[in-house]
Amino acid sequence: MIPIQSDTLLEALNWRYATKKFDPARKIPAEVWNALEQSLVLSPSSFGLQPWKFLVVQNPELRKKLSAVSWGQTQPIDCSHFVVFLGRKGLGVEDTDRYLNRSVELRGGSVESLKGYRDVIVASLEKARAGGYLDVWQSRQVYIALGEFMTAAALLGVDTCPMEGLDAGKYDEILGIDTGKWGTLCACPAGYRAADDKYATAKKVRYATSELVSYL
Repeated sequence: MIPIQSDTLLEALNWRYATKKFDPARKIPAEVWNALEQSLVLSPSSFGLQPWKFLVVQNPELRKKLSAVSWGQTQPIDCSHFVVFLGRKGLGVEDTDRYLNRSVELRGGSVESLKGYRDVIVASLEKARAGGYLDVWQSRQVYIALGEFMTAAALLGVDTCPMEGLDAGKYDEILGIDTGKWGTLCACPAGYRAADDKYATAKKVRYATSELVSYL
């Protein structure tokens, strides 16, 4: 792998902003979208359990309905690809076994050889369930995927906007989500900024590095 230059990364991150207005006429090319799709698939998660689903909503009527329950924000309608991030609820033994079976499928070996790792995962999940924070823990993994998606998009010159300003329950209803297992957490439109989006040229407001980063 040939790493990108550090100034290339910083240029992309400075270029990126929470795009308020997308150009509805511009669509993400298939090969670019494929890379962004894979950035979601390749996102890291605790124990590798991948407690998420990513719904790419392309249906115009569904997008209009989602816009209406997103405080009227127009990004769901105007963007090229609209991704809804779902978090897994009640992660358990069956999810652990599914992951380990997939691991054996791809890496070889046997499920039996992974018993020690399985016991660690199951114990951690049960501890979190007993403590009442299992779903909160897993929802945090989904935000890792969101961050990776946005960074990948910036490096590819694609605009995004993380959205929590939405009625998650209404999203679940509109999208027909099985809420016993899944729940909407956030969304992220992707596409290309409109030429007249005034926020595109606004200076980033960030605290000084010295205030945010410490070395011990």
